Amino acid sequence: MNGSPEVEERLPWSRGGNRGGDDDRFVLFVNKQGQTRLAQYYEHLSLDERRALEGEIVRKCLARTDQQCSFVEHRNYKVVYRRYASLFFLVGVDNDENELAILEFIHLLVETMDRHFGNVCELDIMFHLEKVHFMLEEMVMNGCIVETSKQNILAPIQLMEKSS
Repeated sequence: MNGSPEVEERLPWSRGGNRGGDDDRFVLFVNKQGQTRLAQYYEHLSLDERRALEGEIVRKCLARTDQQCSFVEHRNYKVVYRRYASLFFLVGVDNDENELAILEFIHLLVETMDRHFGNVCELDIMFHLEKVHFMLEEMVMNGCIVETSKQNILAPIQLMEKSS
């Protein structure tokens, strides 16, 4: 690990250009009733495909018990999910991704939102959706995790709030 470009390739979601058409990678925030509160896709899907995919995955994940693992295979990829209070955070990744690294990413995302909102809840996400999207965009670019520092993720949002 001498700072070479290989290091970035080891980060979650950074497989490079060898993706096929079925690598529908996404981040979803869903409440316990199955309503999507945030959806971010990193590859093109039509609105109908997104709606169908979300319905299938949400039904599958919400039906699982707390004793079951947080990894589900669906179509040609894995869904890694984690529940915090009344929200489920779901991330769709390639089959060869490290599930534990994605669980850590989800935890970092929730911790970052907690730091900004103070114990984030569903209403914070609904009423400040643009800020949550901004945080996610600071962390993930084109499906690759590019930032893991909470301070660096929140700095632009704090600057915008200070100037308004």
